[in-house]
Amino acid sequence: MKSAANPADPDSAAAQGGSLYNDDLAPTTPAQRTWKWYHFAALWVGMVMNIASYMLAAGLIQEGMSPWQAVTTVLLGNLIVLVPMLLIGHAGAKHGIPYAVLVRASFGTQGAKLPALLRAIVACGWYGIQTWLGGSAIYTLLNILTGNALHGAALPLVDISLGQLACFLVFWVLQLYFILHGTDSIRWLESWSAPIKVVMCVALVWWATSKAGGFGSMLSAPSQFAAGGKKAGLFWATFWPGLTAMVGFWATLALNIPDFTRFAHSQRDQMIGQSIGLPLPMALLSVVSVVVTSATVVIYGNAIWDPIDLTSRMTGIGVGIALVILTLDTMCCNLAANLVGPAYDFSSLWPKAISYRTGGLITATIAIVMMPWKILATTDGYIFTWLVGYSALLGPVAGILMVDYFLIRGTQLDTRALFDERGGFSYARGWNPAALAALAVGVLPNLPGFLHTAFPASFPNVPAFFNTLYTYAWFVGLVLASGVYGTWMKWRAGQRAQIASA
Repeated sequence: MKSAANPADPDSAAAQGGSLYNDDLAPTTPAQRTWKWYHFAALWVGMVMNIASYMLAAGLIQEGMSPWQAVTTVLLGNLIVLVPMLLIGHAGAKHGIPYAVLVRASFGTQGAKLPALLRAIVACGWYGIQTWLGGSAIYTLLNILTGNALHGAALPLVDISLGQLACFLVFWVLQLYFILHGTDSIRWLESWSAPIKVVMCVALVWWATSKAGGFGSMLSAPSQFAAGGKKAGLFWATFWPGLTAMVGFWATLALNIPDFTRFAHSQRDQMIGQSIGLPLPMALLSVVSVVVTSATVVIYGNAIWDPIDLTSRMTGIGVGIALVILTLDTMCCNLAANLVGPAYDFSSLWPKAISYRTGGLITATIAIVMMPWKILATTDGYIFTWLVGYSALLGPVAGILMVDYFLIRGTQLDTRALFDERGGFSYARGWNPAALAALAVGVLPNLPGFLHTAFPASFPNVPAFFNTLYTYAWFVGLVLASGVYGTWMKWRAGQRAQIASA
C-alpha cells in the first residue's frame, strides 16, 4: 500500500515535476530502512576514531589541562551534544527525510536553503581538514620510505610544499569512489573497519606505556591551572570555550543526523546505537589520546598532539602499518561525517539539477579551495576559532529544529507538504520570518567575540562581555533562537485561532 505522506507516490505534486523533489531527497521506503542499532554504533565508532577526534583531548592538554580534566571535558561535551543528536534523529527515523528536507518545516520551502547552506559550508571545511590529515599520513609514510624525498619549499599562496599538496590531492581522489557509490558503500566501510580502529588504539596505549614506564608518570601530570602553574587561576577561562568546542565538534552531525536515521529499522535502533556509539568510544579515544600525548612528554621532552607527527618519530614496520590505519580512519570519518550531509544539502538547493553524487563532488571541490591546513596551524585556531566559531552558527539552527519538531508540531509532519512549493510550509513566499529572526538573534550576540578571536589585530577593543559570551557560543545561540522561535510561532498560532473563531 502506498504511503499518503510519500511524495514519490504517482498522485503527489512533487512526483509531477516539483522543483523541491528528487529521488535522493524523497522519504525512504520500508525496504530502505535496514540499519539496526549495531550499524549506528559501528558508524559512530568509525567516525569517532579519527585523527581530528584524537587531537581534541590532546589539544586541551596542550592548552594546560591535566589528562583527566581533558578527558572529562571531552566526555561532558559529547554527552551534551548526544541530546540534540537523538532528538533531531527522531525525525529522520519517523519520517524518512534528510536534514535538508526536515529544515523546510521550520524555515520554509525556500528559507530552508539558508541553514542547509550554512551546514554544508561548515562540512566542506571539515571535509578539507580530514582530507588534509589523510594526505599528511600518506606524505609522512612516503617520506619514511624515500628518505624525505618529498620535502621541499612552500609554494606561494598555498604555503605548503608540492609534495604535501600532491598527497592531499591523492587522498582527495581516493575518496571519490565512495562519493560515486552512495551511503551503502560508506556503511559497509564503517562496519568492517571499526574493529581495526579499536585494535590500533590498544596498540598505541601499549607502545606509550612501554616507552614511558607505565601509566603513573603520565596520568599524574598536573594541570597548568593549579597553584604555581603557568596558567594558575585560568582554568574556567579555558574550560568553557573548550567545552563549547567539544559540543561544536559534533554540532554538524547533530543537525544532519536524519541523513542517517532515515535508514533506521526502528526508532529504538537509532537511539540505542547512537547512545552506545558516540559517548563511550569518544571517551575511550580521549583516554588513549591523553595517555599517548602525556607519554610523549616523558619520551621526547614535549607534548606531541598530532598523531601523524608522533608516528613519524617511531621506527620499524609498525610505522607503516600505523600510518595506513590512520589513513583508513580518516577516510571513514570523512565520508560519513563530512560528505553525506552536505551532499544532501547542496542537492536541496537545486534538486532537479544537483543529485546526491553531484552534491558530494561540490563538497569535495570546495574543500580544496578552503585550504584546511591553515585552520590546523595552531590549537587556538583549531579549537577556539574553528570549532567554537561555527558552533555559533549551528547552535541556533539546532534549537529552532527541536522546538519546531517537538513543541510546535508534536513530531507530526505532513511530508508531502515539505515537497510542495504552495503547501503548508511555504509561509511567506517560501520563507518563515520567525525562523529567520530567531537565527539572527541566536547568531549576532556571538559575532563580536568571534571577530575578536579570529582577527584580534583588526578587532582589539571588543567589550569583555561579548568575548565572555562567545565562550558559550553554541549554548547561547541555541537558547536565544529557541526562545524567539517558540514565542513567535505560538503567538502566530494564537492569532490564527482568534481569526478562525471570529
